[in-house]
Amino acid sequence: MPQSEPTALFVEGAKSIIPFSSHILHNRRELLLALVSRSVADLRFKFGARSGSRAMPMAESDADRVQGLLVRLKGGDQSALAELFALHREKLRRMVLFRLDQRLAGRVSASDVLQEAYIDAVRRVEHFFEKPDQSFFGWLRLVVGQRLTDLHREHLARKRDAGREVSMNVSPAHGADSAFIAAAIAGSFSSPSHAARRNENQQLLEAALEQMDATDREVLALRHFEELSNSETAAVLGIEPPAASKRYVRALARLKQIMESVPGLQ
Repeated sequence: MPQSEPTALFVEGAKSIIPFSSHILHNRRELLLALVSRSVADLRFKFGARSGSRAMPMAESDADRVQGLLVRLKGGDQSALAELFALHREKLRRMVLFRLDQRLAGRVSASDVLQEAYIDAVRRVEHFFEKPDQSFFGWLRLVVGQRLTDLHREHLARKRDAGREVSMNVSPAHGADSAFIAAAIAGSFSSPSHAARRNENQQLLEAALEQMDATDREVLALRHFEELSNSETAAVLGIEPPAASKRYVRALARLKQIMESVPGLQ
């Protein structure tokens, strides 16, 4: 399966960030281990720069624009919702690419999910103004997450995967299931022709990731795979930015330990 854009950047970005010998450059496991060993500030600066600085916090002018659009939307201007959705579309697209179950990749596109989520937002936008303290981006993530949950339930309910029932208990917007992270990492270390090995690695990764604190796991997902800034991550999780930073450092260290514990990742 082709790598998603965030996953590809996560792995391939290390080649230009870290000075490796030619031997290590061919070992993707070492690439990732070295990448997560970098300081958080250096990693986020260079990783953000490589991906078009999309992880940078929203500029003050953009924040002012959002507030102006929200005023228009509250006043009944539905075109303001379209502009708000477009403003956050790229971040929502990365969310969908990361959290959409791999088995649906050939049947459901990120554009399909976002189109349906926009319709949901139009129908439910009055609910946003019932809780004025929440960010509009956070509310949109909830809408998109619910759409993903509904799609998963519709297409995967009653199906089994590797002898397990598919769990639909957690909304993709409310927590990064270890399976999502494991699939993203394992998929970047093996080609489609090595499906059996990839599936074995994924199961090992998933079991190890389950041992992480759930919030730390979500911080890792938001920062690395959805490419949100620290302030955006903190807002999504409802915690202070310093706490989000500390959790990110801890999650990176734990990820390094996990990667070292799975010998098949190379």
